[in-house]
Amino acid sequence: MNFPIQKTDAEWRELLAAKGAEPRAFDVTRHAHTERPFTGKYEQVWSDGSYHCVCCGNTLFDAGTKFDAGCGWPSFSQAVPGAITEITDRSLGMVRVETVCSQCGAHLGHVFDDGPTETGLRYCMNSASLEHSPTKDTP
Repeated sequence: MNFPIQKTDAEWRELLAAKGAEPRAFDVTRHAHTERPFTGKYEQVWSDGSYHCVCCGNTLFDAGTKFDAGCGWPSFSQAVPGAITEITDRSLGMVRVETVCSQCGAHLGHVFDDGPTETGLRYCMNSASLEHSPTKDTP
């Protein structure tokens, strides 16, 4: 699958290092690894703002759609329209829906149809694939 933003592994590693991304960010975003539950830096962050792809900055979620799913990963009920591409994932002997950034193809996590809001969705994301931008106070 081709995405608008393309880089080599070396370029992604350099970009993530320059941003001070988590050590596992490359493996999570570029090789679909998963961080252990309850270890990600955004699992218990509840401030206003938005969440972006750590690789390219694409806005993925509004913080207002985040909820505590109790699963150990940041969970959201709704993505920004067009921000995420869904791919059928048949790994690990099950069928799931993988979510990747629509701009750069970074692995984000998976989406499930067991969410508690009217969308019925639970976007279960890896903190290592995200950046949080708090809402700026305006005078």
